[in-house]
Amino acid sequence: MRRAGAWLYVMLAFACAGAAQARSAAETMDILMWNREPVGGPFELIDQSGKPRNDRDFRGKLMLVYFGFTYCPDVCPTDLMAIGQALEQLGPAADAVQPIFITVDPERDTPEHLADYVPMFHPRLIGLTGSRDAIGRAAEVYKVYFAKVPIGKEAGDYTVDHTSFIYLMDRDGRYLGFFPPGTSAERMVEIIRPRLAAPSQ
Repeated sequence: MRRAGAWLYVMLAFACAGAAQARSAAETMDILMWNREPVGGPFELIDQSGKPRNDRDFRGKLMLVYFGFTYCPDVCPTDLMAIGQALEQLGPAADAVQPIFITVDPERDTPEHLADYVPMFHPRLIGLTGSRDAIGRAAEVYKVYFAKVPIGKEAGDYTVDHTSFIYLMDRDGRYLGFFPPGTSAERMVEIIRPRLAAPSQ
């Protein structure tokens, strides 16, 4: 899941995220692929119903964690759709997997807006938002790059460049690996299903 065949998609993900990263693409990929540093960790955010949520709420389930934003025109909806399809293909076993969408655009992605957006991809998809600082802390522990990019003259005319990986976390919130952008639902199921049968370590 993290090595052979992933590099093309990975480089495209970093190209979409722009050149002004705190870390180079090579440094970040070294971390994600070979566990050079911890990936994932605590977060304190708010879900689409306005309820405070943290990483501990999801212990006991595998997590699929995706950072994006609702105004994303193509990559985010494509990957979220693949997550939803993977859960459908898993059938009842999908109850042991929690999909999570964390916005990198908290100014526009309010809980109310997320409540309209996330059910389009799967009824159990949880959307999380919060203050920009809280989002920044979550992105930092997951090694996610994001930056607001103006696209017009008005203050609200902007997009958000970001890396686009789907993180697979174990039942204790530990990092197992990532799916590159564009990963098919079938490939996700191939990787996730054996993890559902394996005991937590």
